[in-house]
Amino acid sequence: MLPPGKGKNTIRTDIQEKVKERYGQMASSCCCGDNESAGQQATRLGYTREELQALPDGANLGLGCGNPLAFLEVKPGDTVLDLGSGAGIDCFLAAQKVGPRGLVIGVDMTTKMIDKANQNRGKIGAANVEFRAGQIENLPVETGSVDLVISNCVINLSPDKTKVFREAFRVLKSGGLLQISDIVLLKKLPRPIRKSVNSYVGCVAGAAKKEDYLSYIRDAGFIEMEILEERGVGDIFLENDPTIQKPMRWVPFPRNMMRRMSGSYAESIKVRAVKPAAV
Repeated sequence: MLPPGKGKNTIRTDIQEKVKERYGQMASSCCCGDNESAGQQATRLGYTREELQALPDGANLGLGCGNPLAFLEVKPGDTVLDLGSGAGIDCFLAAQKVGPRGLVIGVDMTTKMIDKANQNRGKIGAANVEFRAGQIENLPVETGSVDLVISNCVINLSPDKTKVFREAFRVLKSGGLLQISDIVLLKKLPRPIRKSVNSYVGCVAGAAKKEDYLSYIRDAGFIEMEILEERGVGDIFLENDPTIQKPMRWVPFPRNMMRRMSGSYAESIKVRAVKPAAV
């Protein structure tokens, strides 16, 4: 549980360290148990077989809640930033679209994930991809240097989502696009899950209410926001779902509680928004 009597900054640090620790463990193995299961999960989330076949072995860990590049027109020469890039799946797919004149930057706070992503980068010689260690609340990226910001089921893990969207706004060029896949809540979670640091790691407790999440994007300065896709998470909270299978082992709650939550508390959304051209 989140420790009582601690200040907000201390709790945020605790959460970030727990997320960093758990996802560092995932870097050493596919969360779904094997590449075939990870491929099936990725297909279910909107990746095509052709996209998955073009990836280096080890880039797809079976994580995420959607394909953030779907419905997104990436042009040759673009600079793309991936928030919480993990082992690099979305970075490598974006790299194919931006071509040799473009650049894809992946930012992740987990050193083991950065190491794994760089190993994957070396397998295919992706010279137009680079991975940087850092927090998405304080991006190691120059102001106004990015055409597109993407993210796949990572912002829900941040204890300061407003700062994440302000940072995304800062690094985008005028007229740049934000397109993200994430988990949002449809109603308030039961208190035991809401207060658990471990359930943050499982993309559960860290998720914001849908209306709040969209407000964070607007308040950062983005315009023309639209929800491109919504889908019920179904059994995403159940331990037989590969996306959540390993994190669920860290959430010490009765399985009947999780089953009651299935499909009624959260959904996966894909959101697009624009940084005004005049900014």
